[in-house]
Amino acid sequence: MQTGIRCMLMRGGTSKGAYFLAEDLPSDLESRDRLLLEVMGSPDPRQVDGVGGAHPLTSKVAIVSRSTEPGCDIDFLFCQVVVDKPVVDTSPNCGNILAGVAPFAIERGLVEATDGTTRVVVRTINTGTVAELEVQTPGRRVRYDGDARIDGVPGTSAPVSIDFRDAAGSMCGSLLPTGNAVDLVDGVEATLIDNGMPVIVLAAESVGRTGQEPRDQLDKDTELKARLERIRLAAGPLMNLGDVSGKVVPKIALVSAPTAGGHVSTRSFIPHECHSAIGVFAAVTVATACVLPGSPAHRVARLDPGQDKTISVEHPTGEFSVRLVLEGSEDNPKVASAGLLRTARALFDGTVFARSQF
Repeated sequence: MQTGIRCMLMRGGTSKGAYFLAEDLPSDLESRDRLLLEVMGSPDPRQVDGVGGAHPLTSKVAIVSRSTEPGCDIDFLFCQVVVDKPVVDTSPNCGNILAGVAPFAIERGLVEATDGTTRVVVRTINTGTVAELEVQTPGRRVRYDGDARIDGVPGTSAPVSIDFRDAAGSMCGSLLPTGNAVDLVDGVEATLIDNGMPVIVLAAESVGRTGQEPRDQLDKDTELKARLERIRLAAGPLMNLGDVSGKVVPKIALVSAPTAGGHVSTRSFIPHECHSAIGVFAAVTVATACVLPGSPAHRVARLDPGQDKTISVEHPTGEFSVRLVLEGSEDNPKVASAGLLRTARALFDGTVFARSQF
């Protein structure tokens, strides 16, 4: 007999996922993960027997509940459901899926909307990161239509603004787990950094690429992928992540000089596929690397002066703007806050079925 579970399918930023109330899922973690695998259709490269989209960016899950943390409204657990393996990874964060959490919480009655806009404070259980989301709620109802546009998503939608509270060291324990802006990793200079997402930031030219190659070309570049994986495996212990051979973190970002009016150009690996854009926390982390003197990103970035910066991170399908507020000196900057703009849209609300009984 199948098991039906209440579910809302939502686009959050440039990702898509299934959103659940924690109370609707099994409390036993093994049963919960088995259910999620069945719901999404993993492991199967096509995810034909589930609602997953056969790609890491569309095989995601949000588990949402009222927060038990003082000062927070909502607790959010992100699950990356691996497409072709029976794996549910709850170690990373996802800022795109986060963008849909506030609308979902309001739709499910976990947060009472106010007329005009509603602010929702969300704690991400995976990493402890706290974010403030602002959603448009005219007439106390979530608005999805609007004029905000983000690259990687067709059309326009209502904006969801996200401001992070101290995302530094979300998984690595500190912004720079080695204490250095530059480390030599497997013979390549890189910045090992975590401002919401552990990322290895290196100049594209250091691995023999321009950083302007089309996404599909890099995704088929088996020689490059093998080189990046060696770097990733060597960096894992240095970033306090241990053996990362079976983990989706750290991600890797190749950086180069901007070519389309932005401040830095990127090609992001997540970690074994080249991203068609760049993830939210990866963009925040790369932007942070850009302000660190001597780092590979700082060398190629074209930054405007001042302590308040909007850094346009170019990617294969457009750009991603990150707002940074800096403190300290130019030689020793500190990131006081990071913010960005996303959009989200409810796609389907109803009952999803797992093939087994739970």
